[in-house]
Amino acid sequence: MPAPPAWHKVPPEQVRRFAELATEQVPDIARDILQAMRQEFPNLDLTTDEKGVPKALSAIRLALENFLAQLTTDTERPRELPEVFRDFGRNQALKGRRLDSLQAIYRLNVRLAWRSLAEIGQQVEIPPPAMYELAESAFEYLDELVSHSLHGYAEVAAGRAGERIRRQRLLIDLLLTEHRGDPSAALAERAAAVDWTLPDEVAVAVLLRPAQQLVTPVLGDEVLLDLDGEQPRLVLADPGTPGRIEWLRRAMGGWSGAIGPGVPVTQAATSLHWAAKATRMIQDDLLPRGRLLRCSEHAEALVLLPADRLIDDLARRRLAQLTDVGPEQARRLAETLLAWLQTRGGAPEVAARLGVHPQTVRNRLRQIRDLWGDDLDDPDRRFELELVLRTRRLRGELADPNA
Repeated sequence: MPAPPAWHKVPPEQVRRFAELATEQVPDIARDILQAMRQEFPNLDLTTDEKGVPKALSAIRLALENFLAQLTTDTERPRELPEVFRDFGRNQALKGRRLDSLQAIYRLNVRLAWRSLAEIGQQVEIPPPAMYELAESAFEYLDELVSHSLHGYAEVAAGRAGERIRRQRLLIDLLLTEHRGDPSAALAERAAAVDWTLPDEVAVAVLLRPAQQLVTPVLGDEVLLDLDGEQPRLVLADPGTPGRIEWLRRAMGGWSGAIGPGVPVTQAATSLHWAAKATRMIQDDLLPRGRLLRCSEHAEALVLLPADRLIDDLARRRLAQLTDVGPEQARRLAETLLAWLQTRGGAPEVAARLGVHPQTVRNRLRQIRDLWGDDLDDPDRRFELELVLRTRRLRGELADPNA
């Protein structure tokens, strides 16, 4: 830090006198600053060196002496100066102090230091323009020291964040593992390690990364999020709380995926199973993309569509009667049969559901009775018929009157 331009107009002897007087008072100035720090921040925990001297006191002295030395020489920064202030930032982070508290400490220090230097400047009659420029240089010097401390603070903060992420991932892994015994004790221990209150119930989501990179969603303490892997995983505490699922959907705007059913916390792997299954169906375009789906809202598709071979075999046996009619007539009869099975009403109710004339439905129902006969009076056969017909509707082979 070269001396500011206005100092070049100050006689060298006057500058030297200012620097000498200020340097002589550095121990007192530093001591007064440290005392003020302790009064202003009573919870400030200062570390000491091997001689029991507060490291903050040594740092203040070193910073002041270096600042004053550069007024009369081209003295380089002491090599230990950056590390001293990085260490101070590290210690403040380790003690759990907030970043704004660290910056407040520096503001107090420079204010008190400048008050003393201004008094000395008046004593040796340094011109005001020179003192003003010296003040600007002092704040630039302070910014440099602050940057060292912020760097040290950030090192600790990043390390702590990384450690929390690691511990959180261990908790998620344990949560999502199928257990033979009772994992409650182990879960409670790992939850405590990340200050997560272990809930009674959780729901697990599996996410699909969006094509366009999005900002990582900011979620509350109710959520554990593991973004590692091709398909990130999310654990939501107490999903039955009113509005919580909708809040999560809004927070995850732009992400596709599925959230499984709410289950006891020790059975989170079950929720993961359904969420993963639904996510595979999203990838196969069997379920819609673009938002976080609830498995409970798509239970029919989750149960019926993956069982395609079983359903197809059952359909060949239960819908064999349709092979003797044309494709279009087979579709109309299948839609009418499904509507009748779902409503168990007469022709008017079925007609209203299908949007056709009741007489048309009566004609179709007579044909259906001729084709299936007594099977329509058997509860098991009716269930199987509805099962295969619902599956065909989910596949898009039959019209959905609710669509």
